[in-house]
Amino acid sequence: MEEEAAAIAVCRPRAAALVVADRVRVTRTDTGVALSRQHQPNPSDPPVQRIRLRYAKRGRVRFTSHRDVARTFERALRRAGVPMAYSQGFSPHPRVSWVGAAPTGVASEAEYVEIALVRPVDPGPLRQALDAALPPGLDVLETVVAGPGTLAEKIDASRWWIELPGVAPDTLADAVTRLMAAERVEVERLTKNGRRTMDARAAIVTTEGIDPTTVGEQACPPPTAQVADWPEHAAPCGILVAVVRQTQPVVRPDDVLSALRVVAGLVPPVPAMATRMAQGRLDDRGDLADPLAADRAASPEPAPAGADAPEPRQEREATGAGEQGPGPNVVAGPAG
Repeated sequence: MEEEAAAIAVCRPRAAALVVADRVRVTRTDTGVALSRQHQPNPSDPPVQRIRLRYAKRGRVRFTSHRDVARTFERALRRAGVPMAYSQGFSPHPRVSWVGAAPTGVASEAEYVEIALVRPVDPGPLRQALDAALPPGLDVLETVVAGPGTLAEKIDASRWWIELPGVAPDTLADAVTRLMAAERVEVERLTKNGRRTMDARAAIVTTEGIDPTTVGEQACPPPTAQVADWPEHAAPCGILVAVVRQTQPVVRPDDVLSALRVVAGLVPPVPAMATRMAQGRLDDRGDLADPLAADRAASPEPAPAGADAPEPRQEREATGAGEQGPGPNVVAGPAG
């Protein structure tokens, strides 16, 4: 045994892997710190806790695809030391469930994801640790312990806030009236299989044209750069608020704008800026119910005894693009 360990140490002087008598693998580093899997949670164990998160996509991150966002989240979970549960098989993956991801090019204040853990953690420190591990623009806003049911059954619609620079509020209000009066509005979408025709009106629950000056909102930013000594002028700007069901095929904000072009010939002079403000299940009044309300009300107590919380990083990564493994302290001590 000693000869085998010495041979391995010669081949890998910076991290010698030793097999001890009880067959537990131990990694011994140059600092003399021994890390044993005996005290770490087994990622193949069944989940003992599920956490639901609400996060935001802001700034330039709105141009990031959902696949890249998912990869960034997986890296952040590893850096934050979250005791994730993994799937079975030859290629295990962390158990992460995404619901209604926003399309590329769209910002959001209400994105939801559920993660499965092999050890209970305190949602508060988890939010801080994961938010610190994510790059700027991906912000974790809330974490709660998941209750009964699935997250997908709590969400069936979205509320969109769409800024239309260069479109007068009166013009937008007239186009919205025509759209809601139509029974069917067919629009075309370019897909990888060619052009596809769909009925956008069937998914639209409510729409409203808003004048930013009447609701205290700042006017839309100018589409071009302005010189300091140029005379200031407020360009017209309309804001479209729409509640849209998450049907198949999914009706996106650009499909709603295409429907306005079909029924009223409305074509914004510059690209619109869309932000998802809320997701939830439609009630009888057409409002959206908070998908985390029941979970938040059912788990106001502190974490159970022996629960672990990931150790938050001291500072946020500059870019978040590089892949980093967890430090020696993968899981911190019990939450106090």
